[in-house]
Formats: sequence, structure tokens, C-alpha cells
Amino acid sequence: MMHIRFFLILVLACLFACFSVRAQDMAYDPDAAYVQARELAFAGRYLQARDTLTRILRDYPEYTDVENLLASTYTWEGAYDQARGHYNRITSRDRSAEEAWVGAVKNEWYAGNHSLALGLANKALKYLESSMEIQEIRQAILDANTAAAVQERPGEEPVISSNVIALQNAMEIFDQTYEPMIYGSLEYQRLGAFGKLIPRINYSYRFQTHGLQAELDYYPKLSETFRGYLNYGYSNAPTYPHHRGGAELYAFFGKGSEVSAGVRYLDFTEQQATLITGSYSLYRGNYFLNFRPFMTLFKDRAPGFSANLMVRRYLSNRFHYLGVRAQYGYTTEFQQLWAGTQLQAETLLFVESQQLQAEYQFTAGPLDRRIKAQLGVSRQEFIQEPGAYFWALRAGLRFEVGF
Repeated sequence: MMHIRFFLILVLACLFACFSVRAQDMAYDPDAAYVQARELAFAGRYLQARDTLTRILRDYPEYTDVENLLASTYTWEGAYDQARGHYNRITSRDRSAEEAWVGAVKNEWYAGNHSLALGLANKALKYLESSMEIQEIRQAILDANTAAAVQERPGEEPVISSNVIALQNAMEIFDQTYEPMIYGSLEYQRLGAFGKLIPRINYSYRFQTHGLQAELDYYPKLSETFRGYLNYGYSNAPTYPHHRGGAELYAFFGKGSEVSAGVRYLDFTEQQATLITGSYSLYRGNYFLNFRPFMTLFKDRAPGFSANLMVRRYLSNRFHYLGVRAQYGYTTEFQQLWAGTQLQAETLLFVESQQLQAEYQFTAGPLDRRIKAQLGVSRQEFIQEPGAYFWALRAGLRFEVGF
């Protein structure tokens, strides 16, 4: 009899527990829980908020407002990867979820992935053409990228570090006649209220000849619109001009547009030349374009003309980019040639040449540690055989460390 009574009590207890749990489940209101989690999140209590939001999503996996808020808490704490996963799930199942698109774009922007943020904004506008908020964010990204690119102008690099040490090296190999050539430079950059000052030592090994050149660049900031450029270099090596100098004035007209006009002077052993130059630069979104022509003036021959064009695309930040440069005619590299048994330092002022070069720069950890890789190919005329050409392949690396 006692065993039967105990069994009945146990059954009744189990039934009561089940009914109690069921009653609690019936009383569970996901909307009320969401409001509570929202209050916790806005109060900065992200962990508690996420506990509640995760519980709601287990029962209601497509509750968009809940997942949006969950993703936002990750963005607010800088956990951009975790936030990205939630935003991707929302926008994949609901293309019209404006709040999720806005959050996804801002998440990438805050993470420093400006190119990805712009791409997401463009994608969002395919589904939400009339969204003023996304259009405004997209324009803000474009403006920020343009401003970052503008700050890349020589002498006006963003103040990440006031001091920079840069080391560059390169090697060039030829398909005929010439032995490989080696290039290198070591420079120090100092940025201050006076502008930017860059002393530099250039080295080369060409035609079994070691050469050194001392050079100084100065970029004075004259006003918000104008800035300048001054240069002087000296060398007693036969592979460099004995003296070189330059001056240029840059004017920034807003909307990412800049023009300049300047002059270069080269003093070789048997030839002096004055180069009239200028440039036009345009900054648009993630892109930077620069065009620079040269007109070379001589005392004893007709003027020479040359030009180069550079296009650069910025990626995750202003120090991370991919670029390409095309050049015709005169080059500042001065890859001197032999004419018979005489080394001619000024030969590239007269021979025909074309060059195509690609560059890729990225940061190695902090923004003040940068690495640039360059790879280029050139076609150049023999000075002693007009109309005959050789090919050259050049590769190099540049390292910069700020402090």
C-alpha cells in the first residue's frame, strides 16, 4: 500500500513539474525579452544583453531585430568579425533589411575596411535605391577616402609618425648586352611645422661602377591651398649627374583636384638640361590618378618630350594600395648606358624608352610600418644603335618604419 502511494505521489510531482515548465514557456514573450535586452545593450551591459538575445534566436532564428541588435553589440565592442557573420545572415535572407545593411556597412567602415564598406553600400543600394541613410553613408565613405588620398600628397602624409626611416633596394636584369644592375637608397623623413624634410643617400652598381648620390627633398607647406617642393642632389660618380636641382609649386583646388608647375635642372659632365614639368592629380573615392609631362630643353638640339601616368587604388586604408605606372621617354632613374667605351650619364635624355611598373604597398602591423613591392618591365633603345632595343625587368622592395 505504501509503495502504491509513493508511486502516485511521484507521478503527480512529475506532472506538476511538466505543467509548470510548460506554463513558463507559454509565459515567455520574445518581444518583451528583446526590449529588456535592448535596455541592457544601451546601458553598455553587452554580455547580459547577448545572453538574452542568443536565447531568443534559439527559439526564433529569423527574428531580424534581435539578430541586428546582437550584431550591433559586437560592432560596439570592436568584434567586427563576429558582427559580420550576423549581418551576412540577415542580408542574405532579407534583402530589404535596411537596418542590417546600414549596420553591415558601418561595421566594415569602423573596422578600417573602407573598400569593402563601399562595396556593401553599393550592393545595398541595388535593393534599397531610395535609402537616404545608405546614400549618406556611402558619400561619407567616398569623402573620407578622398581626404585620405589627398593626405597622401608628397609632403603632406598623415601624421602617424613625425620621423620615418626608409630603406629601398632593387635589381634590374637585361635580355642582352648588360650585366644586372643594383640600386639602393636610405632616407630619413622629418615631418614638422616647417613641412617635410627628406635627406637621402642613393647607391647604384652599374657597369662594374659603384656610385653614390646625396640628395635633399623639402616640401614646405605654404597655405591650405599651396605647397612647394625643392630638391638638390650632388654626386661625383660617373653614373649620376654631378648636380641636380628642382622646384615646383602645387595648388589644391578642392574636390580631389590638384595641379602643379615646376622645373628640374641636370648638370652632367658634357651636357646640361633643363626640364619644364607639371602635374595633374585627381582623387576620386578609392582611386588616385597622376599625370606628369616633361619638356626637356637643350642648348644644341630640339626639345624632347616625355610623360608618365600613375593610377593607384586604395584598399583597406590610405597606406594599403595597388598601383600601376606607365612611362614614355625621359625617366628620373637615369639608367646610364655606354657609347663605345664612354659611360654616358645623360643618355636617357635622348634615347626612346617605355616602362610599365606595378606596385603594391601594405602595412606590417601598425600603420607606421609599411612595405612596398615593385615589379616593372621596360623597353629601351641602344644609344649606339638607333632603332635597336633591349628589354629589362626590374624588381624592388621598400621598407618604412615610423617612430
